[in-house]
Amino acid sequence: MSTLATPFGFASTAGEVVSGIDLSGRHAVVTGASSGIGAETARALAATGAAVTLAVRDVAAGERVAKDITGSTGNQDVRAAHLDLTDPASITAFTNAWQGPLHVLVNNAGVMACPEQYTEQGWEWQFATNHLGHFALATGLHGALAADGNARIVVVSSTGHQQSPVVWDDVNFAFRPYDPWLAYGQSKTANVLFAVETTRRWAGDNITANALMPGAIYTNLQRHTGGRGSGRVPAELIKTVEQGAATSALLATSPLLEGVGGRYFVDCNETEIVDRRSGTLHGVARYAVDPAGARRLWDLSQDLITGVE
Repeated sequence: MSTLATPFGFASTAGEVVSGIDLSGRHAVVTGASSGIGAETARALAATGAAVTLAVRDVAAGERVAKDITGSTGNQDVRAAHLDLTDPASITAFTNAWQGPLHVLVNNAGVMACPEQYTEQGWEWQFATNHLGHFALATGLHGALAADGNARIVVVSSTGHQQSPVVWDDVNFAFRPYDPWLAYGQSKTANVLFAVETTRRWAGDNITANALMPGAIYTNLQRHTGGRGSGRVPAELIKTVEQGAATSALLATSPLLEGVGGRYFVDCNETEIVDRRSGTLHGVARYAVDPAGARRLWDLSQDLITGVE
């Protein structure tokens, strides 16, 4: 299987990658779209003519962004809806309220390196927000995605996944001392594994899922790290939010991704598999695209969310 290359790269913007693409009559959901690259991904999708739902915790903030997107794109079919990825009842309410097919689901929302915290169910906060909540959302929307007949799921991961595989016997740090970066890395590995297994499991529904590293962008995601992420990224590799949203927009819309799934992209191009930390923002760890690990994660995630209200 050859590595997929596109005409776009590090400096490309979301607006550039969706230029000329028409998704009129299609529907898209972007989580965490009240700021940062989520808002810019939603803007790019709206520019294609798609009806876009901003799935956000702060509906008032989401409505302000929706209004701004309508003003910049002319698309009147942009709205905000409440979604709290750490609250199973909120996810159920969102999925139950959804009507009609869904063409694009962008799992964008996330937290990074936050202090030790757990949900009511005892789930570690980053694993719950970055992976489990999105897992429950996607499975809850499976019928809508299948109804489209050619749906895509876009999963925002991170080079941070190279910090840690999924630690199967202790995903919730019940025995390990909590480390915010290891927890973040584990959750971002889970994001990639989810894309791999979703593509395999839902192939009969023509649903594909791909994961990505958006790049280093200064947004609200860095609120627990002093606003500068890990602090180890050279200044010349920092992207604008428009550039940071480009890979998400590409995976959501490009004809080049037709039928392509289970892969990991950086700077709008598929990146190589690595067996050691790459020292760059490129590369996907072999354990993050391991099919057996992907199946195991799906089963674990299903067991965790089953029966939770």
